[in-house]
Amino acid sequence: MKADNFMRNESWPQEVGVELQGNVGALSTPPAMKSGKDKEQGSGDGLLEEILALENLNLAYKRVKANGGSHGADGMTVEELLPYLRRHGSKIRQSVLGGAYKPQPVRRVEIPKPDGGVRQLGIPSAVDRVIQQAIAQVLNTIFDKEFSPNSYGFRPGRSAHQAIEAARNHIEAGYGWTVDLDLEKFFDRVNHDKLMSLVARKVKDKRVLKLIRKYLESGIMVDGIKIKNEEGTPQGGPLSPLLANIMLDELDKELERRGHRHCRYADDCNIYVKSRKAGERVMASATQYIEKRLKLKVNRDKSAVDRPNRRKFLGFSFYIVKGKVRNFIHKKCIERFKAKIRIITSRSNGRSMEWRKERMNRLICGWVNYFRLADMRKHADNLDAWIRKRIRMCYWKQWKRIKTKHDNLVKLGLDNRKAWQFANIRRAHWNVAGCPALSLTLTNKYLDTTGFISLTKQLSTAIKF
Repeated sequence: MKADNFMRNESWPQEVGVELQGNVGALSTPPAMKSGKDKEQGSGDGLLEEILALENLNLAYKRVKANGGSHGADGMTVEELLPYLRRHGSKIRQSVLGGAYKPQPVRRVEIPKPDGGVRQLGIPSAVDRVIQQAIAQVLNTIFDKEFSPNSYGFRPGRSAHQAIEAARNHIEAGYGWTVDLDLEKFFDRVNHDKLMSLVARKVKDKRVLKLIRKYLESGIMVDGIKIKNEEGTPQGGPLSPLLANIMLDELDKELERRGHRHCRYADDCNIYVKSRKAGERVMASATQYIEKRLKLKVNRDKSAVDRPNRRKFLGFSFYIVKGKVRNFIHKKCIERFKAKIRIITSRSNGRSMEWRKERMNRLICGWVNYFRLADMRKHADNLDAWIRKRIRMCYWKQWKRIKTKHDNLVKLGLDNRKAWQFANIRRAHWNVAGCPALSLTLTNKYLDTTGFISLTKQLSTAIKF
């Protein structure tokens, strides 16, 4: 059976959406949705049928499969999804249409933040990711066309690079102060009633509204225990970015109504003004609007009014040269990159050089491609020298025995006598990595030929705008 027909089948041996053992129970129906069940069942504009159209569901599956990702609370991996949907897809579709479907609670995952603390992700089950993706695909066509042009995150045809270009234009136009708004735990604090009222402005199919509400209130699985969530839209599902944009589009429209220049990427929002005094006034009024009207919270410790060169927006900072605004990479992003390289090149992880090469090359390609808008040539040269030294350290550690070290040094062109002398050296691996004997054998050219790419060469091939 072809993948694009997997939703057409067949028998249904178990009920969809049954909660994990020990957590059985119906979710409460939101107050706004409690009107007559039978009357509501067939009402609306057919949006749910559009979401559950086979073509839309198949596209949703393909996108979930391409994105990969970890398993949800039920343990099903993305690789196991297709056979499962072939067997049960038709019943799942009917369950959603009939209003009986119950989403699984999301699996809580904590990701350490570079500046301390953790970011909490909620990983839906693989089946729920497909349904959420199907909802997002249809709702995106309804909402996106009316989103603010100042919103750049998680939107088709828009990117972080476009947000940086827009910020440059605002600064060049004389708006040289930044009101940097940090929303505290935005995805965990979204008010469900406020969000649903915004969704209901354009979505008239009550069945779709009920389904979205079910996902908002599906709960969080922590150590096998389901925890009820009364606010928030867990970061990690395909629907969350769209719901975030629906909520924060209210902020965009309010800032536009007040005549402010701003750029927003998801919950990262910068407003550009001409003076510190104006910035402080805007900070106070925007904070009041966010907390009173949107029922969110501004992190006052991380928010600030400052010059753009002292703030970070999407990893970039800004400076002016001869009237032109240019970018440099914020130091925190460089430290984060180096921390990832340290993990890959750790002497104690026991990984092969092929594994290190594959992971490092992928990291370098992605990092350079993202930061290509910045002036990073000097950083690239310095980081390349540091990375090459770490690679040499890994080789030295891998060779282990004195004879192995000697033989490899000779193969790489070192004199036999010097090779024996150097193989017997008693220094720390990091110190040895900086010695001439290794830089003359494990040369940059040799590392290039073995497949290790450099930031400098990758930067020369990256397209700049």
